[in-house]
Amino acid sequence: MDALTLALQILLAGTSLLLILLILLHKGRGGGMSDMFGGGVTSSLGSSGVAERNLNRLTITLGIVWGLTVVALGLLIQVNVDI
Repeated sequence: MDALTLALQILLAGTSLLLILLILLHKGRGGGMSDMFGGGVTSSLGSSGVAERNLNRLTITLGIVWGLTVVALGLLIQVNVDI
């Protein structure tokens, strides 16, 4: 059980950092951090729609993985406490 808990904690830390990065890359109402890395240039070329959609999909998928990892860790810790 300790190895599984450690693996889930590492997965949680990794997905947390990736989620922070992906959320900062999203284009907000005012442009956001994505304009700093060339997001403003690609929007004028018309390809930002596909890139933004893929970024949304990746962020949602990673958010679901993050949520499932939190639930799994909570259940695993609760089982370890009861024993």
